[in-house]
Amino acid sequence: MLDAPRHGCLNIHASLLPRWRGAAPIHRAVMAGDAETGVTIMQMEAGLDTGPMLHKVTVPVGRKTTGELFAELGAVGAAAMVEALADLAAFPPEPQDDAAAVYAPKIDKAEGRIDWAQPAEVIERLVRGLAPFPGAWFELEGERVKLLLAEVVEGAGAPGTVLDDAFTIACGQGAIRPLRLQRAGKPVLDRAEFLRGRAVAAGTVLA
Repeated sequence: MLDAPRHGCLNIHASLLPRWRGAAPIHRAVMAGDAETGVTIMQMEAGLDTGPMLHKVTVPVGRKTTGELFAELGAVGAAAMVEALADLAAFPPEPQDDAAAVYAPKIDKAEGRIDWAQPAEVIERLVRGLAPFPGAWFELEGERVKLLLAEVVEGAGAPGTVLDDAFTIACGQGAIRPLRLQRAGKPVLDRAEFLRGRAVAAGTVLA
């Protein structure tokens, strides 16, 4: 199949290969704290995202969620593919450096549970990396709550402890404050709306 077309088969891969070969390149780039990601137009071959590269476009990650990057990279990738197809001779294939390859395994749902013993920066990246799907989550008095956006703030205490009425949560190092949350079966709410419907007292310990 791959050899049938005269010019082979091309693919849009949502990373700067050879970094993040595999099923979840956008999630992994955000969770790892990469400063930039992008798309690679590549020649398909039998290996997993191992084919020669024709064209790369870089995109800054910033504080974007996986969902936001997915939409942005979709548009960037489509434009890059059109550009490459319009003049294939201008984009000679470049072999990948297999020694520099990093794999992006499929996201396991178990990865979504927040470990409050982790540093605040790591938790904040996990939240953005898993938003909107499958979503990072924690338990509040036995109820599962998705955390879809958070910010790193000043604070210290036992990991998972709510420090104040603003819902500041202590982490292994530093603290985070939720910005968007979702209770099971409920709409996504910002922090103020969430707390109006479900007050969380200082001293509450999250699981």
